[in-house]
Amino acid sequence: MASRIEQLPQRLLDWYDAHARALPWRAKPGETADPYKVWMSEIMLQQTTVATVGKYFISFTTRWPTVTDLALAELDDVLREWAGLGYYARARNLHACAKAVVADHGGWFPDTEQDLLELPGVGPYTAAAVAAIAFDRSAAAVDGNVERVMSRLHAIETPLPAAKPEIKAHTLKLVPAGRPGDFAQALMDLGATICTPKNPNCLICPWMTACRARELGIAETLPVKAPKKQRPVRNACIFWAERADGAVLMRRREEKGLLGGMLEFPSSGWATGKGNSDLAPPYVSGWVTTQKQVEHTFTHFHLVLDLHETDEVFDDLPAHDGDWRWVGAHELATEALPTAMKKVAVAMLGADVFRRG
Repeated sequence: MASRIEQLPQRLLDWYDAHARALPWRAKPGETADPYKVWMSEIMLQQTTVATVGKYFISFTTRWPTVTDLALAELDDVLREWAGLGYYARARNLHACAKAVVADHGGWFPDTEQDLLELPGVGPYTAAAVAAIAFDRSAAAVDGNVERVMSRLHAIETPLPAAKPEIKAHTLKLVPAGRPGDFAQALMDLGATICTPKNPNCLICPWMTACRARELGIAETLPVKAPKKQRPVRNACIFWAERADGAVLMRRREEKGLLGGMLEFPSSGWATGKGNSDLAPPYVSGWVTTQKQVEHTFTHFHLVLDLHETDEVFDDLPAHDGDWRWVGAHELATEALPTAMKKVAVAMLGADVFRRG
């Protein structure tokens, strides 16, 4: 087995040379990887598929070709460009990281995992991926694809996430001294195209003869994942205030926390359970329920929103503290609204509201 393991890096690189995916952020053979593009793609690919990310990546790098360009951009513009990718904290971190690279590193990305980890929004996986792919550092970039490949290669039956340290250690042992960046990308490609979650194509896998899970006939059962906990349900009220000219009242959420810095329709606190004592309507008015309800699932909880409205016509912004504004219905399509708020707008104005921009 030891001799077979020693041959694995070169086998994978030979396969990669023949079958590498053509991706807009990936350097072509003979080219040097651009750290800016590698970093941006890795941030975008968190929780998002390659197929979805492609057009966003091209749009971002066309509008902001360098990290300095992105650092000088307005956060609102970045959020608008990001709209549709979800997990908006990534967009805020993207902007903050660009600023840090320019302010603290002269516009050049640091080239070690340790220094990359100091940047906003850069975690262990992203630091390892950028270090390996952009700077050819010997780093183990372990994403979901790599977890699956390594779990099967070594028949690791310890459930995730407990198996992560073991998987990373096995991965690091395989990283070759030469071409560690190509190895990292090859391992990702192997998981994405051959060692897939269902129906892995073992017969054309360059690691077929060394794979313990294949020998044992348990490939499709790996990796083992711990049972997911049931998401708690949170409830809230949305207060829909609409002027005579059709403009709708919105406010910007605080920068920190879930959906930080994004626009929302005024709401009560998002409380766990059906009771909600934190009602904070923007105006003292005759609020009535619309009998409409919107639901949206976040990573850690399920949100149920009851929609309320009033017949009162408003001119002034609320006296409450915060960043309040009136937004025309025709402008909603151009705002970076979180998906939950888009659902609210559709419930109140109809699906055509996002075809008006």
